[in-house]
Amino acid sequence: MNKLLIVGTVAFDAIETPFAKTDKILGGAATYIGLSASYFNLQSAIVSVVGDDFPQEYLDLLTARNIDISGIEVVKGGKTFFWSGRYHNDLNSRDTLDTQLNVLADFQPKVPQNFKNSDVVMLGNLHPLVQSSVLDQMETQPKLVVLDTMNFWMDCALPELLDVIKRVDVITINDEEARQLSGEYSLVKAAAKIHTMGPKYVVIKKGEHGALLFHNKEVFFAPALPLEEVFDPTGAGDTFAGGFAGFITQSENISFENMKNAIIYGSNLASFCVEKFGTERMIGLDKEEVLSRLKQFKSLTQFDIEL
Repeated sequence: MNKLLIVGTVAFDAIETPFAKTDKILGGAATYIGLSASYFNLQSAIVSVVGDDFPQEYLDLLTARNIDISGIEVVKGGKTFFWSGRYHNDLNSRDTLDTQLNVLADFQPKVPQNFKNSDVVMLGNLHPLVQSSVLDQMETQPKLVVLDTMNFWMDCALPELLDVIKRVDVITINDEEARQLSGEYSLVKAAAKIHTMGPKYVVIKKGEHGALLFHNKEVFFAPALPLEEVFDPTGAGDTFAGGFAGFITQSENISFENMKNAIIYGSNLASFCVEKFGTERMIGLDKEEVLSRLKQFKSLTQFDIEL
């Protein structure tokens, strides 16, 4: 099986939406990416760090999904990264209430030896120096490197972010971040500008309005599936990235045409993530549900037109 290396946070989240709120629950970019990618036929590993306050049952949950956790460092006496946020009524915007870096502040990633030749590397949202450090440890050049980032790093670590962006094949960011990174309001112009920074493919996520894929002059748009209920958007972007990277890893095909499929698979899995709090829906999801909703996506997006 092909190998996918996932780098990102494994964390605690406390979430408040207009419908309900949680205490500390399982979260983190790498967690969502890993759970999403576990629906594909591949070998995956997570590189991250947690404190010894992180429950063994959460680690066992990842192992049960055939995710290698030998790259997750457990710091004795340390506290796990914690994020707390409150969503507005539209669920598209949120306020961060608390961020505690804890063990993440001194994180030095260590890639497991048997994943230093991974086919695909998915760099989840982390400090750009950590992302670069992972690429430095690879013994063979991955077939594809995918990077996710956010406006926080554009504000406080832009030179380091630009350095790692030069080294990746695909960047996934939301529309607001694409505009900030490029200085362009038009997303078409923004993608063209980001291409010049290094990535061959630019994926711009638009939340409930779908996702755009840019490659040179080619553009592909995938809608988000209209859902009866959206309960919690936390982790949807990471779930999308995990589905995207997982499909590419399984299929061994990094053409633009195949990336269209990867975008649909990512959007499909993200549509489940938002239906319950945190990772709850992704943990209970079965492959028949995934396939059934893929068929919905197909009927939503396919049509014949007379010209």
